[in-house]
Amino acid sequence: MKLSIIGGTGPQGKGLALRFAKVGFEVALGSRDEARAVEVANSLSSDNPNLVGQITGLSNSQAIAFAEKFVIFSVPWKGHNDTLNEVKEMLADKILVDIVVPLEDGNPKKVSMPPEGSATEAAQALLGPKIPVIGALHNVSANTLNHLEKKINCDILVCGNNLDARLETIELLKKLEVQAYNAGDASSARCLEAITPILIRINASKAVPFSHAGIKIWPPEE
Repeated sequence: MKLSIIGGTGPQGKGLALRFAKVGFEVALGSRDEARAVEVANSLSSDNPNLVGQITGLSNSQAIAFAEKFVIFSVPWKGHNDTLNEVKEMLADKILVDIVVPLEDGNPKKVSMPPEGSATEAAQALLGPKIPVIGALHNVSANTLNHLEKKINCDILVCGNNLDARLETIELLKKLEVQAYNAGDASSARCLEAITPILIRINASKAVPFSHAGIKIWPPEE
């Protein structure tokens, strides 16, 4: 399968490109700066010669056209709406997986939620109901994603207003050998996105003996 990552030259985007290419996906990194996308894609490929799938660098429009169905959206929050406005006409028949967290400018330990309630809801409002927006992957450490020798150490909570798209996204993410859960409609993103600065705060604390932690759903012991 072919998928694209818009904002793919950032830490989260690069890490997800590696993870999907590792399990055989063809991945396009999209960027406003096509030359930068090509440079990053070539670097990821040369540094990881055992990838099963290929990583390619393209412009945003080319990357969206490349994707069969899934477009992962991984731009900085400050460019979230502007970038969506630039590409929204190209997203027909795609599922947009929005992983963006509206972190407060200059303070990654706090969120600054938009009027819609979350980045996921802002994207859905901007794109309209015909393009399904799914919120996911908010709480996965970029450091973990970029080190393929490490297992992804958390579960993925998936939300969005379109149930079919939500379930398809869950199946997509399971290919990364993670457990993904249906977290309900898009309003759940208000909670999921707000967890990220809490994790950043915990992982940066000298009071805990670890970093790059995520969240895990544990069943009750029998």
